[in-house]
Amino acid sequence: MLTFSLTSEHIIAFAATFVLSIIAGPILIPFLRRLKFGQTVRDDGPQSHLKKTGTPTIGALIFLVPVTAVALYYSQKYPEIIPILLATLGFGAVGFIDDFIKVVKKRKDGLYAGQKTFLELLVCVSFAFYVIRFTEAGSSIVIPFTDYVVQPWLYFLFIVVFMYFFANGVNITDGLDGLCAGVTLVVAIFFTIVSLTNSEWGYIKIFSAAIAGGCLGFLAFNIHPAKVFMGDTGSLALGGALTAIVIMMRMPLIFFIIGGIYLIENISVILQVGSFKLTGKRIFKMAPIHHHFELKGWKETKVVTVFIIITVLLAVISLMVVGVGTY
Repeated sequence: MLTFSLTSEHIIAFAATFVLSIIAGPILIPFLRRLKFGQTVRDDGPQSHLKKTGTPTIGALIFLVPVTAVALYYSQKYPEIIPILLATLGFGAVGFIDDFIKVVKKRKDGLYAGQKTFLELLVCVSFAFYVIRFTEAGSSIVIPFTDYVVQPWLYFLFIVVFMYFFANGVNITDGLDGLCAGVTLVVAIFFTIVSLTNSEWGYIKIFSAAIAGGCLGFLAFNIHPAKVFMGDTGSLALGGALTAIVIMMRMPLIFFIIGGIYLIENISVILQVGSFKLTGKRIFKMAPIHHHFELKGWKETKVVTVFIIITVLLAVISLMVVGVGTY
């Protein structure tokens, strides 16, 4: 069963990123507006979203800068934070390039699909190489209720596919006011709680708490009606952070539960695209699935609330699995 080792470090990390994000918001939002870094909204989506056109984007800087500052501060004690931070910023950099092209170059889709995939896989491969070559986490993967050990080369491939799939799942989830930040807040709190059970996960505890504090601070400006959007800069960075955290904890399989919303969002897009290409018909009114519910008549705030509640329930289930499993 879970046993907790409580210290104040994670509370300080959480509070620091929260406060710094709250301070950064009123500074960065007007700055982004002056730069005319406005969001471009799809005209084939819910009509209620058209009024969001021009809302400042790349707002992820509101929480990424504080998270980076807190992580660097604690890296003196926990140097293992640095690789996770680099994975976070690596994915964030890909997202920033994508956002920059959208808002400055006025190219609707930002990076071309091949370019974006290549850059994301470059980050995935780099992190996988680090894990396999330089950490104990690369020697095996914990499979609940078994003693099975996956070979390093196979785990390398798994890490690359896992990070790419779920980082994009988090990215896809960022489509409604407060959705991505709200869901990620719950997931980050879950990892903070789990990391308290193992003294070797001090760096996980700090980084997860910092991510949670940043998400909460960002929500102050991103809840409906949003004053700012995180953009791909933020959603990809959060995807990189969460996947790196769970890989370093050697329990990526638990992410299929706690990250259930990201999983469903990603699968809904895959199914929609596959169905349309094969049959010419769409399974959902619109993908990702959060837009499907909007077009079914749900208010945006209802979709966000339901998805966050589902994530809380998944967190409870995940805690039960961690508590009775072999992690």
